[in-house]
Amino acid sequence: MRPTGLSRKLKQLVLSMTQPCNFVTTTTNPLLLCRPTSYAPRYSHSLNFTTMITNNNNEEQDHLNALFKQKQLLRSRVRKDLKNMDPTLRSQEDNAIQSIVLESPWFKSSQRLCAYISCSSLREVDTSKLLSEILQNPAQDDHTKVGKTLYVPRVEDKNSHMRMLNISSIDDLIANSMNILEPASVDGDGNERKNVMQANEPVDLFLLPGLAFDRSGRRLGRGGGYYDTFLKNYQELVKARDWKQPLLVALSYSLQILDEGVIPVTANDVPVDALVSPAGVIPISPDALDSDCAIKGMR
Repeated sequence: MRPTGLSRKLKQLVLSMTQPCNFVTTTTNPLLLCRPTSYAPRYSHSLNFTTMITNNNNEEQDHLNALFKQKQLLRSRVRKDLKNMDPTLRSQEDNAIQSIVLESPWFKSSQRLCAYISCSSLREVDTSKLLSEILQNPAQDDHTKVGKTLYVPRVEDKNSHMRMLNISSIDDLIANSMNILEPASVDGDGNERKNVMQANEPVDLFLLPGLAFDRSGRRLGRGGGYYDTFLKNYQELVKARDWKQPLLVALSYSLQILDEGVIPVTANDVPVDALVSPAGVIPISPDALDSDCAIKGMR
């Protein structure tokens, strides 16, 4: 006779009751006084694993919060130093840095580059002479070997979204809500400006701003994440298209170059390949030392 479902359950119950039990003389939980040897509390492993992940996430967040706090303190210190910088010294260093860039072989050989528009109120290294030199003889199209194609930043929102758009004249720049010059999204004829992310050829060189740097390539920005976000996206694009990565060169006053290890970094921070200070060019990455980049003598 085939056993019914109720019969099977009764047999299983009898078997479980006749299994050896682990009796404990002292316990804080009377419910665990007697259980089959194979018994284990359900979900114990998953609970432990979840607790471990939660603890790790909390530790990681605490670490990031500490790094962000360090960055903020460092930004405040450097801003104060820049504010107290002697105007005459600032002008001298501006001229020296721009002259070094203009005379460098890596700048002369570049055909397409991205450069920032300096803002005096932010106390950034001046780029007016560099832009003037580039725009005196701009390239007419991507295939022209004479002149340079220049892209400059345009901030689109407060979510670290920035585009690099092509300009051919200083007149292409307008002041935004923060009184910082940037390109209009369309040209004088109403056409969309060329976006470097849609260009058919790669950029050779980036001239980057920043608040502080060190000789290992660390760069401290102003906290918005615009350049780091853009650079990561552009580097991914270059990799996907099998292009050569651009040279990332930061322009820095002497007081902005800090001791190594002072600047905190996270996974989102993009290092630079070289620094240009009034004292000369400081090569950092293998790319900056590569003879193909024509950066010989950057010592």
